[in-house]
Amino acid sequence: MRASRSRSDAWDTLTRYTKSEALLRHALAVEAATASYAARFGEDEELWRVTALLHDFDYEIHPTLDEHPQNGAPILRDEGYPDVVIDAVLSHANHLGIDRDTPLKKTLFACDELSGFVHACGLVRPTGLDGLEPKSVRKKLKQPSFAAGVSRDDVYQGAVLLELELDEHIANVVAALQPIAGELGLVTTV
Repeated sequence: MRASRSRSDAWDTLTRYTKSEALLRHALAVEAATASYAARFGEDEELWRVTALLHDFDYEIHPTLDEHPQNGAPILRDEGYPDVVIDAVLSHANHLGIDRDTPLKKTLFACDELSGFVHACGLVRPTGLDGLEPKSVRKKLKQPSFAAGVSRDDVYQGAVLLELELDEHIANVVAALQPIAGELGLVTTV
């Protein structure tokens, strides 16, 4: 077992267990947002990318709360991922009650739901993420039927965990996703 694993290793693990294009795009979105914060905070960007890519790697094989992500943890251990990755993956799930006591854990949680929501906003706009303002995202957050699977409480709590105003957090996530808009299946105007 290696002490740490690369982003390429994480992508290989993810794609072995995840076939859904939507879940793969979600992983890429969360990776982009989380990595942008790693750079901002002066943290290990590769480690944060690995963690973000793997946060839902087992969702297709363990789709229920009594399985995901806790049943995925032994797989990650067997594949040689370090405890810091596994602990962060486990901490993103509210139902496990694990303290989000590190910048990585806080950031993964903060980027998970919001990345999915911003992606959904981009899907319904003719210009994708281009010109998407925090005000528009906040307006969509108030519509319960839009991206109904996204926990609004988690979005708001994520900004609090990062000690950011919600608008700043939204703007950061939008900016992080813009360079990979094409990979996310979004319209690009460039």
